[in-house]
Amino acid sequence: MEQDESLSLVLFSGTDDKLSAAAVLAAGAAAMGRRVNIFLQYWALDAFRKGQPGVDHGFAPDATPAAAEMVRAHNSAPWSEVLAQAKDIGDVDIQACALSMDAFKLSRDDLDPLVDGVEGVAAFMASATGAVVFI
Repeated sequence: MEQDESLSLVLFSGTDDKLSAAAVLAAGAAAMGRRVNIFLQYWALDAFRKGQPGVDHGFAPDATPAAAEMVRAHNSAPWSEVLAQAKDIGDVDIQACALSMDAFKLSRDDLDPLVDGVEGVAAFMASATGAVVFI
């Protein structure tokens, strides 16, 4: 039996450092030919509202000011650009969590074009057959 080589990311945090880490993982997997499923919940979903991907979302509370400054000085591409590149080079599907959409009272029209659609947990779990990473 062949092992599923997909990568599924559950994004919960909406801070730039965690979104950047997720984007790099997605781009790396896509470049290797792996399918990438991304499921956006709560604060991560909030970062994918129209007009929000380019906004400063700060860093995780455990990032020290010195560490945050070091990451900002690194001059890497914003997480939204890395995800767009990942979608250009591979099979990357980004879905908003239906429950989180309801909690934030969002419609599909409220989301950035990076988001491919809205699905429930059961649909995401059905597609999450390979590795699953929670960020």
